Amino acid sequence: MDYSSVMSVACPAHIFNDWFSCPGVISMVNAGAMSGSGNLMDFLDEPFPDVGTYEDFHTIDWLREKSRDTDRHRKITSKSKESIWEFIKSLLDAWSGWVVMLLIGLLAGTLAGVIDLAVDWMTDLKEGVCLSAFWYSHEQCCWTSNETTFEDRDKCPLWQKWSELLVNQSEGASAYILNYLMYILWALLFAFLAVSLVRVFAPYACGSGIPEIKTILSGFIIRGYLGKWTLLIKTVTLVLVVSSGLSLGKEGPLVHVACCCGNFFSSLFSKYSKNEGKRREVLSAAAAAGVSVAFGAPIGGVLFSLEEVSYYFPLKTLWRSFFAALVAAFTLRSINPFGNSRLVLFYVEYHTPWYMAELFPFILLGVFGGLWGTLFIRCNIAWCRRRKTTRLGKYPVLEVIVVTAITAIIAYPNPYTRQSTSELISELFNDCGALESSQLCDYINDPNMTRPVDDIPDRPAGVGVYTAMWQLALALIFKIVVTIFTFGMKIPSGLFIPSMAVGAIAGRMVGIGVEQLAYHHHDWIIFRNWCRPGADCVTPGLYAMVGAAACLGGVTRMTVSLVVIMFELTGGLEYIVPLMAAAVTSKWVADAFGKEGIYEAHIHLNGYPFLDVKDEFTHRTLATDVMRPRRGEPPLSVLTQDSMTVEDVETLIKETDYNGFPVVVSRDSERLIGFAQRRELILAIKNARQRQEGIVSNSIMYFTEEPPELPANSPHPLKLRRILNLSPFTVTDHTPMETVVDIFRKLGLRQCLVTRSGRLLGIITKKDVLRHMAQMANQDPESIMFN
Repeated sequence: MDYSSVMSVACPAHIFNDWFSCPGVISMVNAGAMSGSGNLMDFLDEPFPDVGTYEDFHTIDWLREKSRDTDRHRKITSKSKESIWEFIKSLLDAWSGWVVMLLIGLLAGTLAGVIDLAVDWMTDLKEGVCLSAFWYSHEQCCWTSNETTFEDRDKCPLWQKWSELLVNQSEGASAYILNYLMYILWALLFAFLAVSLVRVFAPYACGSGIPEIKTILSGFIIRGYLGKWTLLIKTVTLVLVVSSGLSLGKEGPLVHVACCCGNFFSSLFSKYSKNEGKRREVLSAAAAAGVSVAFGAPIGGVLFSLEEVSYYFPLKTLWRSFFAALVAAFTLRSINPFGNSRLVLFYVEYHTPWYMAELFPFILLGVFGGLWGTLFIRCNIAWCRRRKTTRLGKYPVLEVIVVTAITAIIAYPNPYTRQSTSELISELFNDCGALESSQLCDYINDPNMTRPVDDIPDRPAGVGVYTAMWQLALALIFKIVVTIFTFGMKIPSGLFIPSMAVGAIAGRMVGIGVEQLAYHHHDWIIFRNWCRPGADCVTPGLYAMVGAAACLGGVTRMTVSLVVIMFELTGGLEYIVPLMAAAVTSKWVADAFGKEGIYEAHIHLNGYPFLDVKDEFTHRTLATDVMRPRRGEPPLSVLTQDSMTVEDVETLIKETDYNGFPVVVSRDSERLIGFAQRRELILAIKNARQRQEGIVSNSIMYFTEEPPELPANSPHPLKLRRILNLSPFTVTDHTPMETVVDIFRKLGLRQCLVTRSGRLLGIITKKDVLRHMAQMANQDPESIMFN
């Protein structure tokens, strides 16, 4: 949102279901002198509760919030010169933003570390238990064993599978079946606990959270979505669902968790708790901290917040986002949940450069990523729409149990789907060194090889590699299908890790294919210049990384932040070009089939009033084509400046559900005076009846400076000029809708009024704009449900 353009506008009038006002208007209203007849008490001189707050599922008034913060800052600055104490208070106010960022970073980093440790333990719990300490994961258990050898580092006497513990058998059909059943039972238990906790205690803890975070940051109010219960339940259930083995990740939900932390700490400081615009600056920084701990990528987190989720991102928010991401990453690094002094499980380093000829397979992976993104979005949205419109949506617990059971039954026989998705990605990213024991590194070695460990030449594939290839092919099909049905269920579910897994599997398979082609046909012209016999030419792990970036980009449409996140994972800048080529190709291919990423698609599916800055409006319609009332509709509901009684206004409020009313001189002239919000009218009348004597149902309500002339025996009039927005945004009826849409985007308007020569004609709300854009795009305009 660019407020700099607001100041130069003479505050034209605009409208939506949650009305907006100019900065100049607010300060004028706040500073306006309230003069009335001598025996009248203007009760609005004193603040009363809830004025300036918003109802649930409504949009905030960005300009009013900006103006209120400017007035608050001006008062603090002027008071700071009065005394030392006021000066200290002004310093505390200035530093409160950095304190909030520090607290967010500390809590987000701590929660991420605890989640990582708990997931590691509970994932291994499905397969066995550590006898020396049941809270140890498999790896930690074997670390502490003195009987573990390097060759059998995954086997140690202290770690026992369930078959060994229950029937004292480690091999054979009965042991396999028992371990299989225990794996399924633990998965079902974790999933059932998660969906039950979400349904009973925090319904908002389900899903990724990023679509709703984007909507909230654009100015929408969803009360409870960032509450304490949501924070607690999402943290606990995130551990459960990731441990259950479902095809989902924790990275997206960690953004939601971090934003819950931001909302909690901002409520402790009045600077943020009483200003929804300032609160959203904190939430933007919290989103950056969430990605920072999810991927161990502080810079990528800041860019993700800027590129993907934030609507209004001023420069100071950029600095504070950077600080929050730094603190969060430092906290997670201090906890060291993976024991490798890294922030993520799949940190990798490659030692072989890439060659220009490899750009072709990298671009092919980008094409695959774009096609996968398109397929996933269309299938997932179709399934989620079916869930919302059929009886399937009435049984969320049953759906989770069924999907978990199918996932566990199919996943267990394949070692690449049985392990956690993060471990799978880590194995696919890894370069094959001399110490690797993975099937993917089962190459036929030359016994005369005397090269250093980090420079092992390309070798022919062994039996293990070929076995791994068909297992990976089955895993790829499984991941593609099951992720479509998993994302969107009533449990915390992230999409980053499953998307990266699909790309990493495809990339590793392509990488092995190119590697073997280069080994067996090194005399071909494309290999002759850069791949000599005995050289280390191709790194299959790099292909896995490029494929992961391509698929994640195809689903989310991220570009810059995606590339930065991926190269922060690898710890080197050498592979930026392959990542950029894959990310851009992926986005181009996916955009050819539809401009929406998965998060925008879910926003539209849920009917949230999100006006995306990336959307283009090129249709040649006018404001008069969109405004209400349309031809054949009842006339616009308005207030007159000095001729309506309290009862008239209360009746109008009761009979309509509009969020505000234009104020005109009279119904005959329709000359616009200003705009009054519904919520503030209700609060003003309620407080006037309680605190001002003589206010009855037939009291005249007036919005002028001086009360109207009334008969001597008339009840006391009620003056409400102070709640009136004297300069609502207006456009003329011939203003192009392209301009109107741009104004709504850049100023965050809730509504604007349509006039001709100062005479009120109608109103355009944000909801009207979104419905008109949907109609022009041949979509269902009724899908926009909220104001």
